[in-house]
Amino acid sequence: MNGQTREIAGYTYGTGEIAKSPVSLEALEQLQQATAMTEEDLRALRLAGDVLEDQTEEVITTWRGVIGKTPHLARYFAAPDGRPDENYKARAKERFKQWILDVCRRPYDQDWLDYQHEIGLRHTHLKKNRTDAASAPPHIPLRYLIAFTAVINDTIKPYLANKGNTAQEVEAMHRAWCKAVLLSLSIWSRTYVAESDW
Repeated sequence: MNGQTREIAGYTYGTGEIAKSPVSLEALEQLQQATAMTEEDLRALRLAGDVLEDQTEEVITTWRGVIGKTPHLARYFAAPDGRPDENYKARAKERFKQWILDVCRRPYDQDWLDYQHEIGLRHTHLKKNRTDAASAPPHIPLRYLIAFTAVINDTIKPYLANKGNTAQEVEAMHRAWCKAVLLSLSIWSRTYVAESDW
């Protein structure tokens, strides 16, 4: 895994443990074109990975803070009795931290495509809770993934500005990040809709 990752429970990027995405590499390229992603964006993403590498804990804490204050989102990390499933939260948090770095550093190849599909599956009734043997609600509606993208894209900018990069560099990193997150979301959405509608 390119020396980028430590051992993370349930993180199966690039392994035979996940299915091949039903989305083709050609469709992925078309989605990249739809976001107007450029080589400059890819360079800015790599820089963002360097900037964010030691801030992922703080970023996820920020995102989780929003979720925690929003009961209809927080319930997806809770056991049937309504109490937070701390084991599930902790394990998912480590994968979420790694996802930040994957957004910035991974090439958009078959391994990337397959793992985005896996992430999508893990938000739906098809695979949610299975990775961590959790008993939280078994499906997160697509509308919440789409809406929460606003939080992910809005709150990342101060972290991109934390390492003394120029305002122009921060803007370039933020623009590239937003495109990359929307690209990921586009792939996740495939698990929610019929092929004819996607």
